Amino acid sequence: MEKLHNPVLLSEVLAYLNPKPGESYLDLTAGYGGHASEILAVTQNYKNTVLVDRDEFAVNHLTSLFPPETKIMHTDFYSAVLQLFECGNTFDIILADFGVSSPQLDMGERGFSFKTEAPLDMRMDRRQNLTAADIINKYSERELTNIFTTYGEEPLGRASMLAKEIVHRRPIKTTKELADIIKSKSKYVRIHPATKIFQAIRIVVNGELDQIEKTLPILPKLLSKNGRLGIITFHSLEDRLVKEYYKEASSHGEESELTIVTKKPIIADTDELVINPRARSAKLRVARKGN
Repeated sequence: MEKLHNPVLLSEVLAYLNPKPGESYLDLTAGYGGHASEILAVTQNYKNTVLVDRDEFAVNHLTSLFPPETKIMHTDFYSAVLQLFECGNTFDIILADFGVSSPQLDMGERGFSFKTEAPLDMRMDRRQNLTAADIINKYSERELTNIFTTYGEEPLGRASMLAKEIVHRRPIKTTKELADIIKSKSKYVRIHPATKIFQAIRIVVNGELDQIEKTLPILPKLLSKNGRLGIITFHSLEDRLVKEYYKEASSHGEESELTIVTKKPIIADTDELVINPRARSAKLRVARKGN
């Protein structure tokens, strides 16, 4: 079967999560099964594995890739952890990769990328109503400015200028239209000037940071004794939430829910970056249950 997605930090995930035969496994953002395939190749425990994704294309691929006894949940990771906690499930290994998958970026019609002209969509779960077009064409100038500063980490002056221009140029229908407006108001920079704006809009469309913040406190409760938790982030806002939560959850001495394994985030080495440039911003943080 053709490989649709190169999982980031794969060797590091395997080294730090250290799967063993028979162990149970929860993947909260299973995507196209890159990490899951390698972990399950070791554990061989499909019956006690749960793979979660809210993207219908990913779910369909996972269903075709793994045996029928593998539980696959078509939902967001916060809803998944609530359900699993209520059912009393625990796992030896939990992994969450909070990045957008390569197929989502490469499928131009999904509207995640400014490299292909497409409707302003950006929904990871196409069953939801809110789209990028709603935000760009309906939110006020003040709301857009706040989104660009908070989630795109743009300076206030630039965020305000871009918000004003977007409101003036409405209606904006496609990714290319939006990217061209941003580019026309930007000086030359190393990365495309629309990168942070698209990131900010995507985060709001999918409620990404809110999901992470609500999910983190539940994860230790889903870990078995000596269970390992690995989280991969792709920008500073996500990483800050994970770093601060790990610090808090490991700061209560013998009462701590987690023990931090990686004192600093693990990043991709040069060899991986040559093969998979999208790994350049990936950071892996690992913790384990208890002391």
